Amino acid sequence: MYLMRIGAAGAEKPVARVDDETYVDLSDVVVDFDEAFFGSGGVDRVRPVVAERAAAGRVSRFAGERIGAPIARPHQILCIGLNYRDHAAESGMPVPDEPILFTKSPNTLIGPNDDVRIPRGSTRTDWEVELGIVIGRRTGYLDSVDEARDAIAGYVVVNDVSERAFQLERGGQWAKGKSAETFNPAGPWLATSDEIDDVLALDMWLDVNGVRRQTGNTKTMIFDPYFIVHYLSQFLVLEPGDLINTGTPPGVGMGLTPPEYLQPGDVMELGIRRLGAQRQHVVGPR
Repeated sequence: MYLMRIGAAGAEKPVARVDDETYVDLSDVVVDFDEAFFGSGGVDRVRPVVAERAAAGRVSRFAGERIGAPIARPHQILCIGLNYRDHAAESGMPVPDEPILFTKSPNTLIGPNDDVRIPRGSTRTDWEVELGIVIGRRTGYLDSVDEARDAIAGYVVVNDVSERAFQLERGGQWAKGKSAETFNPAGPWLATSDEIDDVLALDMWLDVNGVRRQTGNTKTMIFDPYFIVHYLSQFLVLEPGDLINTGTPPGVGMGLTPPEYLQPGDVMELGIRRLGAQRQHVVGPR
């Protein structure tokens, strides 16, 4: 299934995408794609509903509605840094021996086509196309990497927008440069795990103002999604609906010569095969 939330910010309704033109409305059986939904086996519960309604032609047509993030605000957004060898190289940092963990504020989550706002005082706002993992059940102390497969509800496109000066020059944790409002566009849909034959064979890309900046594939990850979920479960409890951003391939603004950063008026377009595409306008500080 491909789960989506459409409608005005704060009033999105849960649906399942059938194709580019139609969807199955699930708002009569699901309150939201949130922690309660994922934690109560919601994905398996709505699967037959979607199949039955789609087969019966009980579908609605998209009519230009805003697309929200495909999950409601999660308990936490966890991020893995420097998870592509060539991105570590362009950043001038060593390849990590273990996953680098940092967090983003959950209120950074926005829809895939919502505006991205440069924060006050920013001089180095940057882009990062990433694969996002959505957790499907409460998870801690997994015994093996294989167990992680059953803990994953699905995958999404995310843009891990970052302010590099805040992140690297202001001391303390990376979260400073990662948690400005609008810094985590997600979607357009959550593809449940069964829709992705090989999560380590997904092409990914990002353009700024029509110029290709990032081209990558999940096969070049240092730590794959299953390893990441198992690893994190040894340090903290993952809650249903939690989002994990898994790192970005090379081509970020910080790695260009000379470096380039986002300015008001810029347009970012990005996507991952099977997971859809995003488009964000960049706006100035409020």
